[in-house]
Amino acid sequence: MILINLLPHRELARKRRQDIFNRGLGLAALLGGVVAALVFVAFQAQISAQQEKNQLLQTEITRFDAQIKDIASLQTEITSLRARQQAVEDLQADRNLPVYLLTELVRLLPEGVFIASLRQDAQALTLLGMAQSNERVSELLRNLGNQSPWFARPELVEIVAGTLALSPREQRRVANFTIRVRLVRASETDKPKTAGVPALPVSAPRPGQP
Repeated sequence: MILINLLPHRELARKRRQDIFNRGLGLAALLGGVVAALVFVAFQAQISAQQEKNQLLQTEITRFDAQIKDIASLQTEITSLRARQQAVEDLQADRNLPVYLLTELVRLLPEGVFIASLRQDAQALTLLGMAQSNERVSELLRNLGNQSPWFARPELVEIVAGTLALSPREQRRVANFTIRVRLVRASETDKPKTAGVPALPVSAPRPGQP
């Protein structure tokens, strides 16, 4: 007996394949959605964790900024206290400075050199005087630079020729000089050393010529 299939088998096969494709597509879409959701959740967890870390870091930064401000304030106070302490020490050290100054000047003045006046401005001392010759002035410069711990960096500002009336009939040529020297405080441990003081010309100075 011959059996004949009168059903539309091609259409049924096509429908079956379409149903399988649709189910696979839906399953793939569902799987993709699940994966996307898992990735989103993982990213959100990482973002939340990073935000918590950032918040913690910001809190620590704020705390450290406050500590830095406190440290800066303490350093300012320490600097101010050190400045006051140094000022007090300088005042205490300078109490006897005039005594040392006059004592050293008497000791360092060569024979034939006379101080007419002196002026002190902070640690700068200006000496005005006269000497019998330029050699005496040069010797005074060397003494100020090398023979005393209370003077440093002597500088000859000016030297001019002049005359000194010893009597109505007798006059003597002298050298009027101006010397500037730095005073050294007792708190300064290292005395500045000056280079060799250049010798002045032995010849008598000309009037009005340094």
